[in-house]
Amino acid sequence: MLPWSTIDTVMFDMDGTLLDLHFDNYFWLKLVPYHYSKKYDVSEAEAEQFVRQKYSDVHGTLKWYCIDYWQAEFGLNIPQLKLGITHKITVRPNVEHLLQALKQLDKRLVLVTNAHPISLDLKMKHAGIRDYFHQCISSHSLKLAKENRGFWENLKAVEPYDPARTALFDDNLSVLREAKRQGIAHLWAISQPDSQLPAVAAGEFPQVQDFEQLLPARG
Repeated sequence: MLPWSTIDTVMFDMDGTLLDLHFDNYFWLKLVPYHYSKKYDVSEAEAEQFVRQKYSDVHGTLKWYCIDYWQAEFGLNIPQLKLGITHKITVRPNVEHLLQALKQLDKRLVLVTNAHPISLDLKMKHAGIRDYFHQCISSHSLKLAKENRGFWENLKAVEPYDPARTALFDDNLSVLREAKRQGIAHLWAISQPDSQLPAVAAGEFPQVQDFEQLLPARG
């Protein structure tokens, strides 16, 4: 249980934290290679190998999360392809219960994601949880990924917060480690970001299995 009385701001990642990461894993690892193979008349195995290498080349940078970059690299209409599988956008268990409870406690709720603004808008539209948040921020607006040095300090220009009174939930350990370096006090990882894959190994941060476990005590 978190010491909610000592926390003013609660920040949430989107993909793999609030939303099931299965959408993104399916899209980038299955659907994109499939359409690349069809467009360029190569085998799906060749396409998958090519695509994964391209991802690896820019992993951990803002390009890795950038729709414009991947459209240029692959020659595919990424937003249009995403629209075709919006039924896979799902909110993780008890996310809304926690958001409702924290809103009742007058916590400042902020969504901070590496997702491109187009993906952020698409997912919030289909997930139906945008109204819980005081602000939804794409790291693209700060020109740094959340795991990059400088991001959490720069964030204060658009979302002033006290690191000592802030909680962050994120499935990306690199992001959590950078947030820790910047003094954010309460850091939680996610035990099973993709519902279709096994739980990830526990790291140096406590893990959320179900957000119900963090609901503030009533009364």
